[in-house]
Amino acid sequence: MNIPLTPELLAQLQHLSAPQLAFLAGYAWAKSEGAAISVAAPAPETISTAAPVARRITIISASQTGNARKVAGQLANKLTAAGLVVQHVHAADYKPKQLPDEDIILIVTSTQGEGEPPEEAVPLFKLLNGKKAPKLDRLSFAVLGLGDSSYPDFCQAGRDFDRLLGQCGAARLADPGICDLNYQATATAWIDAAAATIAALGGGSAGTSGGAAATAATAAAGTGATYSKEQPFTASLGARQKITARQADKNVAHIEIDLGGSGITYQAGDALGVWPENDPALVAEILQLTGADGDAVVDGQPLRELLTHARDITQSTPQFVQQYAALTGNDALQTLTADRDALTAYLAATPPVGILAEHPAPVAAADLAALFRAQTPRLYSIASSQDEVGDEVHLTVGVVEYDHHGNHYTGAASGYLGTRLAEGGAVRVFIEPNANFRLPADGATPIIMIGAGTGVAPFRAFMQARAATGATGDNWLIFGNRRFTDDFLYQSEWLQYRKDGILTRADLAWSRQGAEKEYVQHKIADNAGELWAWLQRGAHVYVCGDAARMARDVEHALIDAIAREGGMSADDAEEYLDNLRAERRYQRDVY
Repeated sequence: MNIPLTPELLAQLQHLSAPQLAFLAGYAWAKSEGAAISVAAPAPETISTAAPVARRITIISASQTGNARKVAGQLANKLTAAGLVVQHVHAADYKPKQLPDEDIILIVTSTQGEGEPPEEAVPLFKLLNGKKAPKLDRLSFAVLGLGDSSYPDFCQAGRDFDRLLGQCGAARLADPGICDLNYQATATAWIDAAAATIAALGGGSAGTSGGAAATAATAAAGTGATYSKEQPFTASLGARQKITARQADKNVAHIEIDLGGSGITYQAGDALGVWPENDPALVAEILQLTGADGDAVVDGQPLRELLTHARDITQSTPQFVQQYAALTGNDALQTLTADRDALTAYLAATPPVGILAEHPAPVAAADLAALFRAQTPRLYSIASSQDEVGDEVHLTVGVVEYDHHGNHYTGAASGYLGTRLAEGGAVRVFIEPNANFRLPADGATPIIMIGAGTGVAPFRAFMQARAATGATGDNWLIFGNRRFTDDFLYQSEWLQYRKDGILTRADLAWSRQGAEKEYVQHKIADNAGELWAWLQRGAHVYVCGDAARMARDVEHALIDAIAREGGMSADDAEEYLDNLRAERRYQRDVY
């Protein structure tokens, strides 16, 4: 509907900012839906009808484990149902340079590492945070962040995207949404509010383009299988073998899981989600320390079963300490919660059972259950190719082990898979696809694989896949661990690949062997010329391992090597590596 405006009113409108205009449009829309406008209506003959101008909405999902992608799909469906034109794209498929041409951008992002964006969103983040950040004064936006409040940089990626878009001049449609591990209720409320705000901007369209885009993106997020995090497949442990030496500092196990009868398929580069079961001995100790009745029914099941299957009882969080301090009136813990740095250090060194042991107090069954967060699945890089192993999936699991107050403990999932689960025992699993960690489509393309410790897992899958498909491209492994004699994971297999000519080159770094510590980044520096030559031949580079240290050091080493061998400045070398990332020639699976 077009309503003629006076010249005076038009002049006033021209001075309004984009957010003010958006608000005014929303106000007018709301009034038209539920309340009469308190001005004289124009004569019927002066009113003409016209189709509203559709607002273009792009939803960008930046996901590490699939949660942000799922929530973005929910947002897309909500907006599409409201008749809005929606395009949902994964951050890995989004071209950051088109940002100035967008109308409305909605970002749903997780956070990884030390407050960093997911790997697929790094190019977009770098653009917004760099010297060439675009002017976005015609853009409207909103950001929804997913994270884990037990980490100091909770939802930092979401907060940073919100800040950077605002600094570039974009108009904020809503405050950033902040979601914890149990994200669904908060995410749904934010989606509902954002949908109402965006609908108020006008331009609803019943056309099919938006729905088709949203549906396509949502479908792309699926695995093609019927099993998921919410509906896992009950598989069985086929075999477990320790692959570090008896005297090694760390216990790393090779795990084989039988998927027979599931119809589950996966690709090299994907991850396996595992729902862990807590150690019964740990559950018993927690019950003993608190005096809680393990047979008391909480949330429809005995407390003992709830703590075994449905609660995360191995990871300390600020909320656990705060709630336990308030529940028991413990002055020492209450004082600790007021000092962020001291609390962070305490949590890093003290598991929940340690807190209970140091500050014992009686706790009722329902209160004890409420202290712990809901259990979450753990994701492991798959160490096998189905071309090689069929209805199996292999993992490389480093068992987390630690001592506290005289007792020995293991990690929830690593201890479950690596020590407690008997062969033939049931384990609930699902596939988490990783489209951002894929072998090149052309088997003649050379690849460089850089990993440390259990980060070698996906590269074992890569080699199995390359061997099975007859790929002719060269393969270079740069691998690091503590000691050659103790920690060369899958040593016999790598030696066989080398003997067969499938593994073209291997450079190994041992950090606890020799007079000086040597890491994979040192091997990159030592072989910078060869690495540059491989890049000139079109090689793809893959990195798997710790995000906070190893992956960061490797990236710096790659930039240094490119700068030196390519005759570039550091800034140009970084841009070169960013271009490789955009071309999917530089891919990372970091955690």
